[in-house]
Amino acid sequence: MTAATTEFDQQWATFRAERAAWARQPLGWLSLTGLHWLGEQEETVEGIPGRWRADAENVYVTVESDDAEPLRLDGEVLTGSAVLTPGEGAPGLEVRTGERVIEVIRRTGQFALRVHDPESATLLSFTEIPAYEPNPSWTVTGRFEPYAEARTVTTGAVVEGLEHHHNAAGTVAFELDGEARRLIVFGSPALGLHVLFTDVTSGVTTYGGARRLDLSTPAADGTVVLDFNRAVNLPCAFTDYATCPVAPPENRLSIAVTAGEQDPRKEHSA
Repeated sequence: MTAATTEFDQQWATFRAERAAWARQPLGWLSLTGLHWLGEQEETVEGIPGRWRADAENVYVTVESDDAEPLRLDGEVLTGSAVLTPGEGAPGLEVRTGERVIEVIRRTGQFALRVHDPESATLLSFTEIPAYEPNPSWTVTGRFEPYAEARTVTTGAVVEGLEHHHNAAGTVAFELDGEARRLIVFGSPALGLHVLFTDVTSGVTTYGGARRLDLSTPAADGTVVLDFNRAVNLPCAFTDYATCPVAPPENRLSIAVTAGEQDPRKEHSA
């Protein structure tokens, strides 16, 4: 085994351990047990304290004195009626009840409650994220070409009727399987660049909506590294209670990228 191979294998093992730790977070994506969309009529949600409703701008919760467990926001117990205003597309407001978290979210103008439970069956049964065997040949060099001005690219979501609005910083040009390719890049050079893409394996051995690949920080001449071994699943690959984006049409590769993470909810014989 060469020194280069040893370093590659060590880096791969570290990456896989980081991904497993991400999946095992007690209140992370695998802890989700429900996604409840709210309407204008006040309602109760099974297993959750309070009565909930939403209008065009806010979520309203009314807490009953006889609720078994209190609701807490930022450490303060909610009493009577409270108004919650989560940001569009932003991480939700976290309302705690016992060991659980009720994440109040806004997506495309609609409000929902997303319930995290550290005792969720999905989390407790987690073993590992399936992935293709790592292969250095799936690591390629590309060139990041920034847009003169940042653009907003709108994509659909795995939940019908929702949209995601991405900050598109430019494109990345690279060669893969003997052909020139180009993908739209999201994020920013300062905070990190990534692509959302699909390929011929999508919906077969890998998750159908999109996989995410982070790019290296661009060099002065725009050079970046794309290591498809590190293509990862979005949360929707693990749970029905997430609202992930799908890849834009421009980012659908016409080859089978047999690298990176596979669909954790499908059997893999390959």
